[in-house]
Amino acid sequence: MIESSFPALNLPAADLRLSERGEGVAVFDPLRRRYVRLTPEEWVRQNFTAFLIGHKGYPAGLLGNEVSLNVGSLTRRCDTVLYGLDRQPRMIIEYKAPTVALTQKVFDQVWRYNTVLRVEWLIVSNGLQTIVCHLDKEKGTYAFIAEVPNYTDLAV
Repeated sequence: MIESSFPALNLPAADLRLSERGEGVAVFDPLRRRYVRLTPEEWVRQNFTAFLIGHKGYPAGLLGNEVSLNVGSLTRRCDTVLYGLDRQPRMIIEYKAPTVALTQKVFDQVWRYNTVLRVEWLIVSNGLQTIVCHLDKEKGTYAFIAEVPNYTDLAV
């Protein structure tokens, strides 16, 4: 079975659409509406977005995968962005493969993306560990939260 070649994650099981392709295994990304190569990082992304939609109530129509942005003179891609009903970005989620430790360097990456998008929520996850940070723009403070909030708990 294809799934057995990827590690179990600290997320509820997701019903992913996998397919053997010439270049290896592909997974259907419902947000991008196409099959993409299944890498360890993509494994985390697809399981995490399924968790957000299926267990935390996030509307799929407000989530975007591989969102391009310019950081200085460089073009980068946010792994997932949650938009508010006003179509403004509210959350950036960065994924790493399960073998990648969530270090300060990893968190700095999502922090740099936020210098452009200026969202209230930052999340980094390798599927085994997830770090959630809420930024209070008015107070200029931030706090780490123990778990991913439900969509209904966000002021989006």
